[in-house]
Amino acid sequence: MTVEIEEVRFNLPHIELAAHLYGPADGQPVLALHGWLDNSMSFARLAPRLPGLRIVALDFAGHGHSGHRPAGAAYQLWDYALDTLLVAEELGWQRFALLGHSLGAIVAMLLAAALPERVSRLALIDGLFPLTHEPELAPAKLGEALTAQLGLRNKRKPIYASVERAVEARLRGGYPLSREAAELLARRGLVPHAGGYTWRSDPRLTLPSPLRLSPAQAEAFVRALRCPASLVLAEEGLPLRHPQWMALLETLPITLHRLPGGHHLHLDDEAGAAAVADCFKALFAAP
Repeated sequence: MTVEIEEVRFNLPHIELAAHLYGPADGQPVLALHGWLDNSMSFARLAPRLPGLRIVALDFAGHGHSGHRPAGAAYQLWDYALDTLLVAEELGWQRFALLGHSLGAIVAMLLAAALPERVSRLALIDGLFPLTHEPELAPAKLGEALTAQLGLRNKRKPIYASVERAVEARLRGGYPLSREAAELLARRGLVPHAGGYTWRSDPRLTLPSPLRLSPAQAEAFVRALRCPASLVLAEEGLPLRHPQWMALLETLPITLHRLPGGHHLHLDDEAGAAAVADCFKALFAAP
């Protein structure tokens, strides 16, 4: 499916964010949030299949064509949530829906739980609960994060001789995805450098988190959701890390869909994008 994509930028008080814009100006307002180390091209196949929506697909800070956070700043979940809220303010959207994949789904959930009066509905793809650790692990995890930050000064970004080499590297690392999906993400994620190509993303994105929510805190956020929500789980996607969370989901007003495919099922091919879109159409059509 070939669709013309409009490029837009948002000058927030602390950073400039880039985004792709889809749909009619009077469409239902939706902010789309991508996964870790991805970019707004994550929704290139899905967004055109959701008619009647005004979708603003963001590049998160440190990703794609968006700015990097200044020295000393961090990339925590709540930072992304604030960025998303500030974009909604720039757009004049008092209420809006959130469409999120992976990290973006987690950020969407946190924002919807924290400010239920602002979020009208949630469409989530293979993501809901944030990574957690038990409270007693917090000191050791902070130590690991601080040590990693010190070591970042000596690291250099990889340089690839061609776009194809970068795509191959993406296929070997992280979550499995199709070559077409990797090529779409690389199209926006690469920048020429030193006779080759390197990733635009901020190297600090690969650092471990200095602090994570506890499982109880993560559960409290999910229980605080008040808007209609639909969650697509990929059969070969990310597993829920705590067995009790699936049991919890079955008690909450979240519509669950299980689809064949991997973690990037909405981007891997047109069939996957169509299947995910079909899961969300009822959610967005509801009054």
